[in-house]
Amino acid sequence: MFWRTKNNRRSAPRKADLIRVRPELQGYRRRRILRQVADRTRQLGLNFQFRMAPPMTVPSIANPDLVTLFNNKPRWNVPDHRRSCFHNLHTTMRYGFSIRAPSFLPLRKEVDWTIGDRPDVARHLAMPHFSAFIVVRDDRILYEAYAPDFGPQKPHPIMSITKTTLNLMLGRAVADGLVNLDERVGAYLSEIGTGYAEATVKAVADMDVANDFIEGYTNPNSSAYNWESAVGWRLPLNGKKEGTIRSYICGITGGDLTNRMGEALYKSTNTDVLGWIIERVSGRSLRDLLIEIVEAAGLEGCFHISCDREGVPLVSGGGCLSARDLARYGLLFARKGEGIDGRRVGDATFIEETRRNPGPALQKPRDWMRYSGQTNTDGTWLGHGGYGGQYMLANPDTCTVVVYFSVLENASALDDEFMANLVKMMAEIAAQSRADPGGLS
Repeated sequence: MFWRTKNNRRSAPRKADLIRVRPELQGYRRRRILRQVADRTRQLGLNFQFRMAPPMTVPSIANPDLVTLFNNKPRWNVPDHRRSCFHNLHTTMRYGFSIRAPSFLPLRKEVDWTIGDRPDVARHLAMPHFSAFIVVRDDRILYEAYAPDFGPQKPHPIMSITKTTLNLMLGRAVADGLVNLDERVGAYLSEIGTGYAEATVKAVADMDVANDFIEGYTNPNSSAYNWESAVGWRLPLNGKKEGTIRSYICGITGGDLTNRMGEALYKSTNTDVLGWIIERVSGRSLRDLLIEIVEAAGLEGCFHISCDREGVPLVSGGGCLSARDLARYGLLFARKGEGIDGRRVGDATFIEETRRNPGPALQKPRDWMRYSGQTNTDGTWLGHGGYGGQYMLANPDTCTVVVYFSVLENASALDDEFMANLVKMMAEIAAQSRADPGGLS
């Protein structure tokens, strides 16, 4: 700050009339100097004028990983950077938190080499985008493999596999009588916009809602990319204010919400709407519900999850886990909600209903799968994929979980043919009967 003393007979101050008080002088010392300056100027018969110094700006640069580059993608999602950023995504996003269980499910190795002898397994493990593969039955690791730049303890983004947590949360809420699947979303969330207000909870859970949000990663103008700035996955463009998860989904519009396409209309925002409903009716935060799931699964490492600036977790796709821990989590579905140490999450009846009464079919070439209660299913197994090349599949009939991590490095990070073939392979491995000779033990 500067004080300028100006003699009434002068039109401009002299250099000697400028007095500087250093801004680092704080508290009592600073107030004392101010009083001394004021007293001295009055004694000299001078006018006391106050002038603020121009604020000093410390320069900065935008975080390069979060800056939008070409094809409307932030740097972490550009093909040349995607693999290294995916393998460190839990440290890349703007906001997030982690959860660790107090006790974990021990897994013992009991390798079944016939899995690795399968030509389709060998082919998928040899692909350049491969990161991790593991098969777990009960508490035994039957097979696992990792890329040279990855390993059993490293977390990997599971992206939309995170959505399956909502099957457990919603199942529990339905079993407890807190949610009616046939009720309108607007009955639970009065502030929700026209994109969801008249949709039923079941339609939202089954990806069976038609509104103006479009999730298509091959289109650089997809709504999904605007969504990323609301969850801290990229910086807003042109100095716009950063949004939040719930302000964004309240702004989604729609007219007739009936899905007339004859196939699932995949929208990640559906999951975050469900999460908000469950918070509202249960009186519990999503964070507390995620802690309950992590503890029941007995995860050994941390469950990392992105959130927005208000701390709302991105349950539609923000999770990161090691391959072993994703298998531990998948066992919750294989055991129909039974966790470690007598803990239970979800609801066994709801999980079974998810398998037996599914929603609409997925798009070709995966139209033999259906979307049901925030999972994929063929009527036998439950699973889900993740953007960039991940899949988790759990078979309750054999208590087997298969996990595959990869980082697709094409422009869209999507490959429907690859994923369809991958899921068929995983389903065959998980379905192998314990009694089959030469098969899984």
